Amino acid sequence: MGASTFGDFLRFYRVRSSLTQEELSERTGISVRAISDMERGRVRSPQRRTLELLSEGLGLTGEEAESFEEAARAGRKMAVAAPVPEQPDAPPRGAACSLPPTLTEITGRDAELKALEEYAHDAIASCRLQIAIVHGLPGAGKTALAIEAAHRLSGQFANGCLFLDLRGMDREPLSADRAVQRLLRAFGVEERRIPADPEDRLSLYRSLLRDQTVLLVLDNAASEAQVRPLLATSNGSLVLVTSRSTLAGLDVRRRTALDLLGPGPAVDLLRLVVGEERVAAEPEAARRVAVLCGGVPLALVIAGNRLASRPQWTIGYFADQLEDERRRLSVLTAGDLQVRSAFEVSYDSLEPAVARMFRRLALVQGPDTSVELAAVLCGDSAHAAEATLEKLADVGLLGLSGTCGRYTGHDLLRVFARERLELGESAEEVRLALDRMRNWLLAVATKAALFFDHDRDEVTVEIDGPDPVYDRDSAAHWLAREQPHWLCALRGAAAQSDHRRVLDLASAMHWYSDLRGTGELWREVFGEGAKAAAALGDARAVAEQSNYLCWALCALSGQQREALAVHHRALAAAREAGDVLNEAWAWYYRSVIELRLSSPYDAIRHSRRAVEMFEQARFPNGLYLSLSLLGKQLDAAGKSDEAAAAHRRAIAYYRGLPSSPGNDELLSLMLTRLAESRTAAGDVAAALVFLDEAETLFRKHEAGVGIARVRHLRGAALARAGQVREARDQLESALAEARWSESRIELLVRLSDLCDECGDPGRAHQYRVRALAECSRYDAPAVRRTAQRLAAELGINCPAHHTAG
Repeated sequence: MGASTFGDFLRFYRVRSSLTQEELSERTGISVRAISDMERGRVRSPQRRTLELLSEGLGLTGEEAESFEEAARAGRKMAVAAPVPEQPDAPPRGAACSLPPTLTEITGRDAELKALEEYAHDAIASCRLQIAIVHGLPGAGKTALAIEAAHRLSGQFANGCLFLDLRGMDREPLSADRAVQRLLRAFGVEERRIPADPEDRLSLYRSLLRDQTVLLVLDNAASEAQVRPLLATSNGSLVLVTSRSTLAGLDVRRRTALDLLGPGPAVDLLRLVVGEERVAAEPEAARRVAVLCGGVPLALVIAGNRLASRPQWTIGYFADQLEDERRRLSVLTAGDLQVRSAFEVSYDSLEPAVARMFRRLALVQGPDTSVELAAVLCGDSAHAAEATLEKLADVGLLGLSGTCGRYTGHDLLRVFARERLELGESAEEVRLALDRMRNWLLAVATKAALFFDHDRDEVTVEIDGPDPVYDRDSAAHWLAREQPHWLCALRGAAAQSDHRRVLDLASAMHWYSDLRGTGELWREVFGEGAKAAAALGDARAVAEQSNYLCWALCALSGQQREALAVHHRALAAAREAGDVLNEAWAWYYRSVIELRLSSPYDAIRHSRRAVEMFEQARFPNGLYLSLSLLGKQLDAAGKSDEAAAAHRRAIAYYRGLPSSPGNDELLSLMLTRLAESRTAAGDVAAALVFLDEAETLFRKHEAGVGIARVRHLRGAALARAGQVREARDQLESALAEARWSESRIELLVRLSDLCDECGDPGRAHQYRVRALAECSRYDAPAVRRTAQRLAAELGINCPAHHTAG
């Protein structure tokens, strides 16, 4: 038998069993290093106990076990006869291109390491060279991952591992020719035998690699041109390339994008560097540091080193230093390690137009950026902006969103971009870019919202710049995706006293807000609208915006006292302006408030007044909405015949209109009100029919909040009919989308009762606890009564009721 027979046997049986060296180590308790040394022939005479463990771990029996043992005995005889020479094909120890040591344990990269292990398995079994690329933003830990993977995987390759730093971020990266020369020396070619001609050197390199089975790690690659000559054909080998660039020009099917660490792994990495005791003593401060480092491994290692070198510091003290954004990159320095330097290397290599885009993206406040928004920032066309954004993404200075045409930024890179912006552009240039972005966002948001206006036949708003909205669907998607941006633009306009643009946007949002967005959002939008109207001295607009704000407070936020105060302002402004329509809306919202604060009789009185005034104003949508609401209130007061007449009249009007998104949504709302009344009357069958029709219409127009409302009411109806499990399914589905102020409380209470009926007391308890917590957010007598009931059922004292305000 040959000298390396036992190693060959071990590697064959392990690969046949689809085991990595790590997995075999876990099965047997033998270290990965020992398994690697045995497979490479460095250890030819394993101990008997080691041999037994390996045989058992590999599942060998019968003749296979005997052959395995015979190979080990032969190895022991060889070991006695003569010392084992180095394998001639393997790179000599201490040669150029040896693998660096692992200095810090890798955390949070299990999925990436597993992927690289799978690549290695595929490479070993392949008849062609396999290539894998690891790419990501500066400081993401690409090199550390590659080194860790190489230490784990090198034993699987008969001729070991070569590691070469291509110095891609240096001013003069390592040329392909110089890289080949170093690799030839690593293969054992003496300097005097290396050909002088570059083409001859490359040919020799390729011929040598063709006969090797190696793991070749090319770290820190600058470009495809630098890497491509090094990709020689070699069966069973794997080339692992790391780069800040995606190296999209290489024909590679194995790519690993290195994302940022999540909060848990980020704290774990900090703990490895700082020490378990200090992190355990200040867990919240450690989490703050992890968040402020943005999950960037380099930043976390630097933060850990800073703390480790200053044992007198608390982690909280260091976190306070990081909170100051203007100092953050300076604080993240430890010796010659600097986050800023890592970013500067990439930034300094950018073309001027690309660098300008990078700087100006610091002005974007939202979590991601669209092509159109980037184009507006730089005054470019959308096509030019997209090409520039792609270049930033290719070098790791931007991330790719899950949506086409959108790009994500990173907190530390934004801080760096702001520094570059202050250094590279004048205050006037920055102001103009900000104004252009803000005005564009407000104009597009205003136009988009007008597509939902039930009282408007067409939308004709000119946009100065890219226009991404052209119909109701595109408007809905844009408003949802860009909400953080247009909301920031609204705040900026309010701060700049740009009252007209603020008021235009808030006025346009009325019907869009009906089935979309949260109470918090609309309180802010309509609150700013009311302030802008007052600043402009426009009493009619004050009444309008105050009405919208009143609705957001009472219907979405459960703040009835605050809503009542705003109602009085709306009513006074409407009367001052002689505006019958806005006075009608004021009485409409007053009826909603009264239904929650006192009795249905006051609500009915105000609803009747709203109906009369909408008729006087000749405004059909308001008239029939008021009639529908009046029907619901009459039902609550026990006046079922009059209620039925009001419902029928309102529904008949919208059934007689052509189908349109606005008409269908209003009809759906009225159907849900009628269904709620029929359920209360015990007519569950009729209620379910109305709810099915409403859900069909809501689904047709992708109104998720409306669908949730239908499922809430269907769950209540099914519970009334004794269909407990079906009711529970509907209510749990509705809970995820519920946005109305008291709806969540009602859903949670109903679910707790249904869980009791289903014999699930643990879940019932959880729902009651959540419902009681929800009660503290709202101010209404019914909510206080519900809170008292829940407290009693939970066996706790119910404290005085306070609202969240």
